[in-house]
Amino acid sequence: MTQEPPAIPYPLAPAPTIYHPSPDYTRMRETCPVARVELPDGACAYLATRHADVRRVFTDQRFSRAAAAGPNRPTRELGSLAEDSLIGMDPPRHTTMRRAVSHAFTVRRVEELRPRVAALVDVMIDDLVAAGPPADLITHVSGPLPISVISTLFGIPERDRERVRQWSDALVGDWDADPEAPRAALEAFRELIEQRRREPGDDLMSALIAVWDEHDDLTERELVSVTAGIFVGGHETTTNQLNLFLLVLARHPEQLAALRGDDPVAVARAVEELSRFIQLGDNGVLLPRVTTEEVELGGVRLPAGAAVLPAIASANRDATVFPGADTLDLTRAHNPHLAFGAGPHHCLGAALARMELQEALGGLLRRLPGLRLAVDESQLRFRPGLVVRSLETLPVTWDR
Repeated sequence: MTQEPPAIPYPLAPAPTIYHPSPDYTRMRETCPVARVELPDGACAYLATRHADVRRVFTDQRFSRAAAAGPNRPTRELGSLAEDSLIGMDPPRHTTMRRAVSHAFTVRRVEELRPRVAALVDVMIDDLVAAGPPADLITHVSGPLPISVISTLFGIPERDRERVRQWSDALVGDWDADPEAPRAALEAFRELIEQRRREPGDDLMSALIAVWDEHDDLTERELVSVTAGIFVGGHETTTNQLNLFLLVLARHPEQLAALRGDDPVAVARAVEELSRFIQLGDNGVLLPRVTTEEVELGGVRLPAGAAVLPAIASANRDATVFPGADTLDLTRAHNPHLAFGAGPHHCLGAALARMELQEALGGLLRRLPGLRLAVDESQLRFRPGLVVRSLETLPVTWDR
């Protein structure tokens, strides 16, 4: 067992580009895979950088999400979208709530939706073609597709979708800098739930409400947080994933040219590799945990109550798991990446997100030969104040 590592400043050295994580991760995986870091507020945490250790943090219940997301978390730097949401709970409560909603996101249910999503993609590409070239991919495809799919699942009429999207944007903003905006968004979701309770339908929100009302131990506040969290996760991340996929592919024109949209196996592999490769956020850390008892991780003994940061961006570049980890390989067959997490908190909508990404990427490749950026990458801008990298616009062009 090694001695406790010395504390190093965190965040780490910035990445040279948005396509690669901090260069410190490579050194840390080799020499100090579980590093003790000093957060900006002076508190210390442990940073896990290897694939095996990050996966263990996700799957071992001694690493608690509830302790990291709740009001008594050891450092405010851990952040919290909403302590009553699914991502801020531990079993058995998390198990009860997840079971209530997971039926809507099974692989079978998602595959039943695939033809409808494929048809939506075609209509949206028609709109993109009519607007250009060039045209903004976010306006016509990557923005409206995920919001349309999750809104359909929730039974939200088209006239209300822009309003609900704005609530979702507020929930992924900076809670510390502007706490009123996400609070107002949660209140808006609460009012929407009350309306649906009075007028239920054949949709996911009505089903959630029905399940909640059958359990005396599930609170209204938790229902609001879970509903909002599912809605945000159901579109915000998928939109930004697709945008970043296109940016990465623009840097790898030979691989893009070899990828055929009419080969579903090749497209599915490409989606997995692009999910592994992209850097969705700046720090590459997903869902911090707090230890509930003394536990060993990566040769380091962590005390009970220790904050642990699983560096997913580093885990997905672990060369012991992914040969040529810093190289994009759209033909990579074995790809146990952690882009959707693992364990009890594995992304509830992972199957839905994968299907949407496959249909959108495949449709774009089939319909728009030579798809490429219409402007130099240096002209692109990310929206400020969000925890994920979200482009303001993504102008694209293609061969007529």
